[in-house]
Amino acid sequence: MNRQRRLFGRAALSLALIAPALAAAQAAWPSKAVRIVVPFAAGGTTDILARALAPELQKAFGQPFVVDNKPGAGGNSGAADVAKSSNDGHHLLMGTVGTHAINAALYPKLPFDPVKDFVPVTLVASVPNVLVLNPRFAEKYKIDSVADLVRAAKANPGRFNMASSGNGTSIHLAGELFKSMTGTYMVHFPYRGSGPALIDLMGGSVDLMFDNLPSALPQIKAGKLKPLAVTSAKRSDAIDLPTIAEAGAAALKGYEASSWFGLLAPAGTAPEIVARLQQETAKALASPALKERLLAQGAIPGGISSADFAKFIAAESTKWAAVVKTANAKVD
Repeated sequence: MNRQRRLFGRAALSLALIAPALAAAQAAWPSKAVRIVVPFAAGGTTDILARALAPELQKAFGQPFVVDNKPGAGGNSGAADVAKSSNDGHHLLMGTVGTHAINAALYPKLPFDPVKDFVPVTLVASVPNVLVLNPRFAEKYKIDSVADLVRAAKANPGRFNMASSGNGTSIHLAGELFKSMTGTYMVHFPYRGSGPALIDLMGGSVDLMFDNLPSALPQIKAGKLKPLAVTSAKRSDAIDLPTIAEAGAAALKGYEASSWFGLLAPAGTAPEIVARLQQETAKALASPALKERLLAQGAIPGGISSADFAKFIAAESTKWAAVVKTANAKVD
């Protein structure tokens, strides 16, 4: 009994000596630059949101928050990169509905586990997609509405090209759902992000796209893209357009395919770090300047707790698995 007491006393003393050191290490975080991996090419909405948030987090924590674009495989390459990174709080992912709710149902095998390999930090923003056309293509086929597009696509099966930011993205699935509900066939061209896809769309290499509103909006305003409708259940305050469900034929009743973006950290990241990141991100998203900036681009700021974000991702995974099955979507 005396020996057990002595051992217990030594263990308690060791913990007492170690605890301050652990607390000091956590308090010192971040001790260097924090990397935010964007799993798509520069210029898309994922990239836009990361670059808008990074300076705010840098001000809050006193260390650089650096955006690192790692495109490929519909966001899977960048997500796998973060999943395999150290969990010391210096590696984050700007995850999307694609990487964490769609791809598990679409790809037969992923290089990471969306649930086991990550801890959700917070939802950054949700956005509608917008159906946009190359203006010359729209003029050639006399397309001024969603109903016109359905008519033209049915009359020209396989002749229209539909771009996306990559296999498994909500941009891809928005198009597949549209094709499935209308009984049309358009050839899918996946890119490594919205940026390069938009360049080819404006140049006429592809005909149309269901892009995230924030990345398409500047080109719409510049007259370089022709918008037809938003993919959300409700209209967006950022642009005067009907929803696809409103503007389409009866077959499109109930159509809805929006996107979301959120911060995630590698599994095992200290809860204290996750909590601090969530709190400062929520504070930044609620600030008037950043909030107004995002709303003007068509993005609805988030900031929910880590636990609520985890529940949100689980619900979205169930929803999109059903969409993948209904649309019979495939990886190109």
